[in-house]
Amino acid sequence: MLPGTAPAFGVIFDCDGTLLDSMGMWHSLDDRLAARAGVTFSQADKDRLTASTLPECGEFLHQRFGMGSCPEDVMGFIHDEMLRFYRHEAKPKPGAVKLVGALAKAGVPMAVASSTPPELLRTGLEVAGLADAMEAILSVEDVGASKREPVIYDTAREALGTDRAHTWGVEDALYAVRTLKDAGYRTLAVFDSMTAGSPEDLSRVADVFRMSLEDVSLQDFQ
Repeated sequence: MLPGTAPAFGVIFDCDGTLLDSMGMWHSLDDRLAARAGVTFSQADKDRLTASTLPECGEFLHQRFGMGSCPEDVMGFIHDEMLRFYRHEAKPKPGAVKLVGALAKAGVPMAVASSTPPELLRTGLEVAGLADAMEAILSVEDVGASKREPVIYDTAREALGTDRAHTWGVEDALYAVRTLKDAGYRTLAVFDSMTAGSPEDLSRVADVFRMSLEDVSLQDFQ
């Protein structure tokens, strides 16, 4: 790419369930939180937690189930549990390292946009060996808006120097794919779990759908 020219396209990755094989830990945390509160989460409760920021989770769990002495108490418990995981057990999803390496070699600028809190997010990406390839690593807490709005993607895109039409969002969560699509981004969905989105729903909404990052190539973005 010549100096002063815009890249042909950029890629914004989600983290958990897309780059990192970590959603199982988040789902098991849901079970521990429910046990801690002495309740059983409905599917609607789980869906709400999946689409919420950490402060929103703390507020919801405290107000809805009386968990913790305050929302911050709940947030602290979640943060400490997950930090131990990211420091010692974070692993990339199959195909993630190879795909990120191929994009970097081709000169494609990349960023991460995640609902995970900043310290946990960067720790997990560093442990998995993916952080250095990113132009920006952003949490919804950095921008003050969840992925129900395109703010985090727009902020990440600014670091890439691309417009929406030439920026790909790679996500496993159906609601996030819809946010990207409605905002005019290109979308590539990968399957992680039925909780995040079924293959049928993801393939219907996204521009490109793959069951795994192992099945994604540079040609999919071109």
